[in-house]
Amino acid sequence: MSDDQGTVSTTGGTAPAERYPNEGESHSERLLSGYTGRLLLTVSLGWTAIQAGRLVLSPMLPTVMESLRITEVQAGFALTLLWGLYALGQYPSGRLSDGLTRKTLLAAGLTPLVVGFVTLASAPTYSVFLLGAALVGTGAGLYPTPARALISDLFVVKRGKAFGLHTSSGDTGGAVAAALAVTVLAVAMWRAAFAPVIVVLAVVFVLLHRWSREAYTPPSFSRATVAAAARDIGATARRLGDRKTTAILVAYSMFAFVWQSSAGFLPTFLQESKGFSAGLASAGFAAMFVVGALVKPISGSLGDRISRPIVAAGSLIVATAALAGLLAASRTLVVASCVVIFAVGLMAYPPVMQAYLMDVFPDGSMGGDLGATRTVYIGLGSLGPTYVGFVAGRSGYETAFTGLLACLLVSATIVFVLARVGRK
Repeated sequence: MSDDQGTVSTTGGTAPAERYPNEGESHSERLLSGYTGRLLLTVSLGWTAIQAGRLVLSPMLPTVMESLRITEVQAGFALTLLWGLYALGQYPSGRLSDGLTRKTLLAAGLTPLVVGFVTLASAPTYSVFLLGAALVGTGAGLYPTPARALISDLFVVKRGKAFGLHTSSGDTGGAVAAALAVTVLAVAMWRAAFAPVIVVLAVVFVLLHRWSREAYTPPSFSRATVAAAARDIGATARRLGDRKTTAILVAYSMFAFVWQSSAGFLPTFLQESKGFSAGLASAGFAAMFVVGALVKPISGSLGDRISRPIVAAGSLIVATAALAGLLAASRTLVVASCVVIFAVGLMAYPPVMQAYLMDVFPDGSMGGDLGATRTVYIGLGSLGPTYVGFVAGRSGYETAFTGLLACLLVSATIVFVLARVGRK
């Protein structure tokens, strides 16, 4: 969810001086220059390219379906496969990046990403397209947690600013995806949209290889390592089974279902149900990420000052009202306004709820627990595109998006109850 939407992982809290013993006389936390700045900008550029490559499929979906001669449900399944494998990678990548070097995991993620985007760009059939989606999902699942862990290693005093720059790069990727789709569909075939993504990811791989002072470390699969991993998984599962944590996970999964449905099919919905052109639909899609970059810091600040559950519930009520208005509206200006307000409500939710989750987790297992919860809610959310594709193919996009209203209301109700209980 934009995805991946502003998550700050605490996995790998090793002090910079310990992880980088050759840093020099003192650890200089420079955001845009020096060793720390180079790596921050490099991994952020990689995240921008990953988001752009994954999200560019959404505004191009009608063209992709026509080119490959596939149905809405087949297109939705491809997106579910991509996001589902992305979700599965969250927990293991977080755990592995603690035992291995960050460089090892980042390289392991970038490799299938490049191969996957090449496969998508050249796919002659739907089955090959699915293979490309699977490779992209796998690589994307391995990348973000080690990237954020690396940033935690590099920055202590300026960690907040560093994460702010890095997480905003994901929203930038969403905006780039919309612009890329409009440009490519106007002058070339849809497959050309992946070319710049492939080039940027290859450059990021080379830069990380040259600039990072870490070595590559192969994983260990000894009996003791496997047993320790099993114990960690069991302990994490018990913590996630707590009633309060389970309630938060259900609420977040409902939100993720709506988010991934919207990220996958909003441009197509605007074209098919509201009569938008491909360019105008892509502009509406881009607006979601521009709004997200502006709203997330504000909602996070409000959550700190007021109450995280209250702000989260309020944001979902705004999103619900805007989606209802979007379904009912017919005039272009009203539809566009509803899309912007919908984005405000949708994008204001993740920062406060992720902070709320972090409040619940014990300090000693926060990174692994975060990775596990991301696997759960992103995994369940990944079913959203398949749902929209299935319902839209039989009853239309308006019916499919009407079903998302129920998910938003369920999530808002759960979070509101949590807020009431927390006050008692």
